[in-house]
Amino acid sequence: MAAMAAGDQHASSEVLRGLARHLNCLNEDNKSTRKRALELIKRETVDKGLSSGVLQEVFSALLKPLLKCLSDPMERCRETAIATLTEFIRCVPKPEESLPYLMPCLAQRLGEKDILEPAEELRLSALEMLTLAVEVCGKHLAPYMNEMMNILQRTIVDPFPDVKRESCKCTVNFAKSVPEHFHMQADSLVKPLMQTIAHQHSRVRVSVIEATGAVIQHGTGKNVDDVLSHLAQRLFDDSPQVRKAVTVVVGDWLLHMRDRYSYFHKLIPLLLSNVTDEIPEIRLLAADLWKQVGAQWEKENEEDIKDKMDFLLTPPPFYPPGVERPGLGCRELVVRNLGRLVPAISHDVTDWLVPTRVRASQLLSVLLLHAEDYNTQHLQPLLAALYRACTDTERDVVNNCLAAAKLLGTFVPPVAFLKLLLDHVMTSSSSSRPWAPLMMLAAVLGGCPSALLKPHLEEIANTLAQPDVCQEYQQVMYLEQLLACVDVLLHQCESDCGSISLQLLQVLVTVQSLSTTPCLSEKALESAQFLCKVQGLDSVTELYRQHMGQLLYWLSASVNTWCSYSPQRLQLHIIVMQSGPVIGEFVSQLMPLLRCSLQPDKDPEMRMSVFTMLAKLLLDATNTLDSQGHFREEAERFLCDILLPNLVWHAGRTATAARTSALSCLLALLHGGAITPGQLLCLEEKLSPLVLTALDEDSQMARLFACRSLSTILQLIGTSLHPEALNNIYPELLKRLDDSSEEVRGVALQALGLWLSSLTGDYNPELFAPHLQLLFQQLLLHLDDPDGTVQGRVLEVLKKGSSVHPALLKREVEAVRDTQRSPLYCDQLLQHISSLHTETTAECTE
Repeated sequence: MAAMAAGDQHASSEVLRGLARHLNCLNEDNKSTRKRALELIKRETVDKGLSSGVLQEVFSALLKPLLKCLSDPMERCRETAIATLTEFIRCVPKPEESLPYLMPCLAQRLGEKDILEPAEELRLSALEMLTLAVEVCGKHLAPYMNEMMNILQRTIVDPFPDVKRESCKCTVNFAKSVPEHFHMQADSLVKPLMQTIAHQHSRVRVSVIEATGAVIQHGTGKNVDDVLSHLAQRLFDDSPQVRKAVTVVVGDWLLHMRDRYSYFHKLIPLLLSNVTDEIPEIRLLAADLWKQVGAQWEKENEEDIKDKMDFLLTPPPFYPPGVERPGLGCRELVVRNLGRLVPAISHDVTDWLVPTRVRASQLLSVLLLHAEDYNTQHLQPLLAALYRACTDTERDVVNNCLAAAKLLGTFVPPVAFLKLLLDHVMTSSSSSRPWAPLMMLAAVLGGCPSALLKPHLEEIANTLAQPDVCQEYQQVMYLEQLLACVDVLLHQCESDCGSISLQLLQVLVTVQSLSTTPCLSEKALESAQFLCKVQGLDSVTELYRQHMGQLLYWLSASVNTWCSYSPQRLQLHIIVMQSGPVIGEFVSQLMPLLRCSLQPDKDPEMRMSVFTMLAKLLLDATNTLDSQGHFREEAERFLCDILLPNLVWHAGRTATAARTSALSCLLALLHGGAITPGQLLCLEEKLSPLVLTALDEDSQMARLFACRSLSTILQLIGTSLHPEALNNIYPELLKRLDDSSEEVRGVALQALGLWLSSLTGDYNPELFAPHLQLLFQQLLLHLDDPDGTVQGRVLEVLKKGSSVHPALLKREVEAVRDTQRSPLYCDQLLQHISSLHTETTAECTE
């Protein structure tokens, strides 16, 4: 051994003698000379492959001159000096012997406030040399803690990104090399690391996160709070590698940090947030680390949770299918920290940044899955957070919250969540978004097992059917959530919903009545059809047959207070229109409802709405109101007690509109066949004066309905009317021949033709000749109308009159023939009268 050492010493002496001239050249003023000398020194030493012993001796002799060259003005000289020093440190057996000279020099070059090394690449090379020194010297660097910290603090915030990265790498190695000394000054690196953690280069951010992990891990633990917010921001980083680095670091802290138990409530959210990351690799990594954390905690607390380990290994009943249950340790960690986690998540789900809200809402579901039935202890703040979050404008946030609410329904007993939810549904009128409680109720019910839900069905359905709940709002969103609650009950409980069929139907009727969108009405009707299906009913009409009496009683309770804004009138419309022939079975119960709501002193707009509805029904009376023939029994009372009072004239446009709607209903009654001619004849004295008065209405539509009603009356009972009654009709119809509406004129002419057809043998033409004369004269005036169509129709009416009193008509025609613009129509009429006379004479002869 001694001989070998002597040989190395001799060889090193030889090398140094050969380098003596080059070392002298390092002090020359000529930069080229210095550069060449450094290159030759490198070539004759580290590049020559000398033995380690020789290199060690040579290095000891060359160290100071080479370190002096780190301040050389020429960049190439500094570069060669750094490269030579780096190779010596890598190759010599005792690199630590260089530290007393190397560290102060590097601290001066890299650790001062002002950068002494202007070249970025050389700062990087020097830092790489320091990293190498940390790797090969290890614990020998402990005495140089101050120098190391000064260098790292400065280089972590260096402008050159690669220097930042190398500095972070050096930090990690140094922390692992001297952990027992590092913790004393580790805190000084936190500030520069946090200044760099948001650097624009993702690789720099990854390096900073890894260095932060080492600093906190090997530090005092007092700076955890200083870095958590910065790491939390990196959970939203666009770079998957950055998010992965956060996952690894936080997982490592949860597993190995000395004071980790004090920070579980702050670290758990960071790790569990990445369990739902969009990148599968990160999700799996986070899940694996979390399992390790739970298993380790379980092992460390075995005595404390011994009872739970024996009894809580079996999943609870109704556990979400297809979901892996977290281990006991993981569940216990969440349960023991949930009280601290819920307030933080409640805050984050309303953050102004969308990514924060999305992450918080995702994390909420993960925590609820772990907490299981322990969620009951925190139900009120959890629901409060969900109420706020479910109204978010970001769809992902809403979907995540609904998934979380569904888990609450799975794990929390219905008796607990219903008390809070139903109370909130009832008192949501003061909220700016009243649909939020309904949305939460639907989601929670969707997660609740049907067996547990069944005993509470009536309570839920009664709440939904409350007027303050189902009739309070017309917003589409509110009605959608109301419908969602019904749908979830139907799908969760199916046949069990038979016991609450009435309440559900009331809600569905209300949704349809208040809906302003056809799509929502269609959905409500589909739900009604599903309600039939779960009860084994053939159709919606069967469903209405089952509940019609109760529905009409439900509406009757409030009929005295109905107005144009009342939802009940709309509910009535849905019920009677959708029930089809079933409504005809309940006419006796419907009539008092109609009588009360259609009194003339009631709200005009409300009456118009009901009359319009009745008109539609009466036009198809045999398939609706009179499907069982019961309406005919009520027709006289309906006409006397409901229609006729609404035809009495009152001043004002609104009153006119109400009378018009009543006239449309009268016309539908006459056309639909729901009243017999005999019944009509009995009421003619009361009906005709009101209809005749309506011929003078300001409303064109009212006049038209009145004309058509008179036509229908004449068709039904014209031949049965007393002559005096008939004589009261035609003068009013004649006035309408001058109407501003061509349609009204046409219907009036049609009615006059029917009037003439109604004259029977009881009508004495000679006795009532003055009436006929007036009628003929007025019609002959219109035979000269500028409109050829009107002339033709008048001619047809006069031809009917020619059979009543031909002689009178002939005289009147001859009297006006020469005064008209064209005698054509008069001649045709005279010819028609002559042909009638010829036929009559022929019949008499026979």
